[in-house]
Amino acid sequence: MTIDKLDTGVPHPARRYNYWLGGKDNFAADRESGDLLAKSYPAARIAARANRAFLGRAVGFLAGEAGIRQFLDVGTGLPTADNTHEVAQRVAPDSRIVYVDNDPMVMAHARALLTSTPEGQTRYLEEDLREPEQILAALDILDLSKPVALILVAVAHFLPDHPRSVEIVRMLLDALPSGSYLMMSMATTDFLTPELKANWDKALRSGRSDVYPRARAEFDEFFAGLELIEPGVVAVSEWRPDPSAEEHPTSVEASLFGAVARKP
Repeated sequence: MTIDKLDTGVPHPARRYNYWLGGKDNFAADRESGDLLAKSYPAARIAARANRAFLGRAVGFLAGEAGIRQFLDVGTGLPTADNTHEVAQRVAPDSRIVYVDNDPMVMAHARALLTSTPEGQTRYLEEDLREPEQILAALDILDLSKPVALILVAVAHFLPDHPRSVEIVRMLLDALPSGSYLMMSMATTDFLTPELKANWDKALRSGRSDVYPRARAEFDEFFAGLELIEPGVVAVSEWRPDPSAEEHPTSVEASLFGAVARKP
């Protein structure tokens, strides 16, 4: 797909997320969608920042303590500060990263995702999470005989069919060897007050929201058979928080589950 196929009149999650993070790579439809969702969930922008901070901390753990050198980041989003390869290659310059997204706007900015260290390598694929076979067929810079970190940050909750989303994640994990990791975050209403949850449910029923939050038991299904890394499944803001960070969102404000687990 090329940038010519970009439909600026239809909101896209990657561009809406960019808007919430204060970026400029978005259009009126993305901003309108973001503002509508923020009316139902006023902390949406805080949650987006908390999710991004979780990405940085978890990638730092994977590249550092876990010793991972290969990363498959699906649902990459538009480039911003501390992209996966930047965090990983600061720790381990020889890290290899494959980015995957289905928004042609991300492809147009992919050069910002390909600024690898000389020792490492990055690659961008314009593919869709809903087609895991296509993703797995194009991982030529990754050695699938060695551990890989599968990163699914705030992406699987766009799949409305929960059993199918679990199946897709399992297909990707099954292709990875022992010692690989799953790093994942996903929207939830479990932390919300009854009023906020009702607002979210109303937005979903009305078609204003394309995010399908999962309950804790549903999120746990993605990690069946894996070894959860401490602190386990928590709000993204509570996964190994940085005491020196400027912002410390509550679980209500973050309202995304986050977890990292190892494939035995």
